[in-house]
Amino acid sequence: MSTVFEYRELFIQGLQATALLTVLGLLLTLVVAFTAGLARLSRHWVLRAPSYVFVEVFRGTSMIVQLFWFYYALPQLGLQLTPLFAGVLVLGLNEGAYAAEVVRGTIASRPRGQTEACIALGLSPAQRMRRVLIPQSIPAMLPSFGNVFVDLLKATSLVSFITVSELTFLALDVRNNTGETTAVFLTMLVIYFALAMAIAMLTLLLERRFAIDRKRRPSLRKALLGSGGGPVSA
Repeated sequence: MSTVFEYRELFIQGLQATALLTVLGLLLTLVVAFTAGLARLSRHWVLRAPSYVFVEVFRGTSMIVQLFWFYYALPQLGLQLTPLFAGVLVLGLNEGAYAAEVVRGTIASRPRGQTEACIALGLSPAQRMRRVLIPQSIPAMLPSFGNVFVDLLKATSLVSFITVSELTFLALDVRNNTGETTAVFLTMLVIYFALAMAIAMLTLLLERRFAIDRKRRPSLRKALLGSGGGPVSA
């Protein structure tokens, strides 16, 4: 483990790059997920068809191939992307395609009575979606979103294939220079596990925060004595 301590600055640099890729990728994933997911629910085929093609293409092809395409193939067509930008773009689009199905499936599974009640109240389709369906669907989306976010974190290691100096890229460099395979790979496992647990805990906190059935129950003493401190009248 002395090798890990000696190269700690490289590990910290790689951790910072991985964290940056994860945060930017998560933001893009959310944008893509709600854009494509809501488009899949549209009554207009002009929106529904392209979103269907997008989701199936990015779910049905390898992320490594997508990285190579965006970073190595697009320059042949006159579009040059930086390694970081290409990595964030592929992470967000790929994971966003999976998350889009979470958005679509969760909203589509809402009880039909909610939609009928909104129609009875005279709400437009946009108002129904914005004020009722999406707010009530978000708590149900969070567990699946948590899985997508953890998967995105682990997928950041693939960005090393397009020369992004993130944690895996720099850790492999340390391993090649020192030959300390066990220590380096064990450190990588611990770091990725810690980051994944942080995302899981954040998701759990959000689940509790946005739970529909979350209630502020009074303490047992207040419930028995009432707000004025005396016994509760029958």
